[in-house]
Amino acid sequence: MQAGAPAPVLDQEFDSGNLYALRAAVQAHVDQAGLSEDRASDVVLAVHELAANAIAHGAGRGRLRLWDLTGALSCEIADGGTPGTTDSSETVNPWPTTDGHGLWLVRQVADHLDLRSGPRGTRAVVTFALPPER
Repeated sequence: MQAGAPAPVLDQEFDSGNLYALRAAVQAHVDQAGLSEDRASDVVLAVHELAANAIAHGAGRGRLRLWDLTGALSCEIADGGTPGTTDSSETVNPWPTTDGHGLWLVRQVADHLDLRSGPRGTRAVVTFALPPER
């Protein structure tokens, strides 16, 4: 997020040993955001898929930040980079899609997905519209 942005309502590091705790924390926060049960499940599913990709294709760990913004819920998942990566170019869609359907699924349930990769790792930001009356 940009400088001056509000503090995240959830800021949690994760690895393969605590994905369950990450899903539970996300579920607790989206329940408070006023989303329907189905939409809340979409958010948890998207965060899980992106976190699993960060673990499998990144450094084996990552960080989730979640913001409850006016009209939207924004989730940033960053992997911190793959050890030994020296490529300085930035690419779009760096996590492979041929192994599974995780990124495809995220694109189906989220309102927006921005996926960027560079020498410091991969960062995915997924956004979900919030209901107008909360």
